Amino acid sequence: MNLTNLIETFGDHAVLATGGALIGLIFGFFAQRSKFCARAAVIECCDGSGGSRLGVWLIGFAVAILAVQGLVWADFLKPEASRHLGAPGSISGAVVGGLMFGMGMIMTRGCASRLLILSANGNLRALLSGLVFAVTVQASISGLLAPARQWVTGLWMVEGGPERNLLHFTGAWMGLAVGLALGAIGLWRLRADTQDNSQTWNWAGVFVGVSIALGWGFTQLIASVSFEPVAVQSLSFSSPSAEWLMRTLSTATAPSFGFDAGLLPGVFAGSLIAGVLFGDFKFEGFQTENKLGHYLTGAILMGFGAVMAGGCTVGSGITGGAIFSNTAWLTLVSIIAGAGLTYKFLKSINSPT
Repeated sequence: MNLTNLIETFGDHAVLATGGALIGLIFGFFAQRSKFCARAAVIECCDGSGGSRLGVWLIGFAVAILAVQGLVWADFLKPEASRHLGAPGSISGAVVGGLMFGMGMIMTRGCASRLLILSANGNLRALLSGLVFAVTVQASISGLLAPARQWVTGLWMVEGGPERNLLHFTGAWMGLAVGLALGAIGLWRLRADTQDNSQTWNWAGVFVGVSIALGWGFTQLIASVSFEPVAVQSLSFSSPSAEWLMRTLSTATAPSFGFDAGLLPGVFAGSLIAGVLFGDFKFEGFQTENKLGHYLTGAILMGFGAVMAGGCTVGSGITGGAIFSNTAWLTLVSIIAGAGLTYKFLKSINSPT
């Protein structure tokens, strides 16, 4: 049975959700095993070590860029129709939202995807932070925080079109150069870090990048054969979190199932399987040294920032960065800056005098 027959039999939404779940399963399993984490990578840079966690993140991002640009070069993927390039973007939202997301990422000890990975391994702190994150995302989309979000994003808007693609100004060769450079730096940092006991699984970060390319390729394939309009997209964790929150609270007002609906359960299942198979699953709650206020404040900052910036470290930074959206790269730089400054500040006030 080919893809067209599957769509005719089960419908676009079911096929999209199933594909999202399978791709999410791959991402969740290998992100858990490789300990793929933007927050850890930033902290290594701030501490001057730049070891395996930075290497794993850079390799994952590099593979995403090279694989996605390969699909574009082969004239299979047409990302100009995606929201990252085709829709209007916000420079002010990318900067302010990225900074806020980076601040929150440090306070919650993980970005949106990392919180989901940790939740599947029994981390109740991450689970609570993820729930607060989802509530804040929904409030920022159409709730109490929506007016503030709209005001910030409206300060500096850019029109959708070819100019939103950074490669429009440099040529496709720049995408290849950036991907190869990031991959080389990542491999260098992995080889330099000989003290990491989990380095046998560092290679798993490659499949994080592959998952991003699979998401783009799969949704493009469905869009090319479907008679209904299908959004060409890849992995993201902010909007799907709000979508599942609304689906849990009220099935009558929940959006239709699609790629995003399958993604989150797939990622959770992939991380859960990896955690159980390799003995990483254990329940963890708040301890005396943990600050509940930090986690909750950080989750709120991440939720509000993600909606303003158009996504999280994965949804905007890597997914959008792999197609060289200008606001996606600006968001990624702002997230790193916000996370680095916050880590340095918290470290300075907590250091003994």
